Amino acid sequence: MALLPGAGGAAAPPGAERPLTGDAVPSYLDRPNRTATVLSPAARKAIRQRMLLMREAALERISQLTGVASSDLARYRRELRESDVPDVLIQRGAGLAFALELPQGALLYLLVRAARPRRIVETGVRPGYSTAWLLAALEANGTGELTSLGPGPTAGRVAGVRESGVGQLVAPSLRSRWTLALGNTEDRLREILSAATGIDLFFYDNGPQEARARFELRAAWEALSDRGILLAHHVDANSAWPDFCRFQGLAPPQLLDPGPPPLGALVVRARM
Repeated sequence: MALLPGAGGAAAPPGAERPLTGDAVPSYLDRPNRTATVLSPAARKAIRQRMLLMREAALERISQLTGVASSDLARYRRELRESDVPDVLIQRGAGLAFALELPQGALLYLLVRAARPRRIVETGVRPGYSTAWLLAALEANGTGELTSLGPGPTAGRVAGVRESGVGQLVAPSLRSRWTLALGNTEDRLREILSAATGIDLFFYDNGPQEARARFELRAAWEALSDRGILLAHHVDANSAWPDFCRFQGLAPPQLLDPGPPPLGALVVRARM
């Protein structure tokens, strides 16, 4: 797949002919474009606590989706509390601008630890908050790869998110399992899905446009493996997710976390 320029005039690195992978990613992303964040120790502590604040219903839902015992999830939670994942994210700029979404990153981490996906695809990557959690979980698993399609749309996002560089929250130490594909189009996503052999987790996070959401949900569902999980963020933005769940014979719409913002989740075996 050819590397396409990103939105907002972002150009590909000179000579790049492939998606950015592994050690090639830092050379493109590590630019001096991050807004310095000055937080008091109390603010850092509060943000870290909020990152690790997970609703019990969401934890039960992860067990349902993956079949992993609650005792294993408890072990993953302890591991996460003792890790430096939240601290690195805060250091790289994950502050109050991400307040609503802070707890859902840890849910993504637990889901990946429990499901142990071999291949993940996410769409709509911007600063890379979700991306960093997904990659941290893959690293902890010791297996798996993530392909991220971006840059994601900025409409409706707060200034701190809009002004972030693409992938700026992803530490270089996590990039060895990451492919960043720039050029956020339907054709680009078709290329990614057709090149993949069995996607175990697909995360739609590509903005509120209903037609795009419907396309991605259908295309991803067909590309998922027989143990695959489909995730969709901000499922209250339009009727695409409720309609998709209804088409699968499931009502009400299936959620991982009610939010805000609500995070939808559906496992392939639900259609069998």
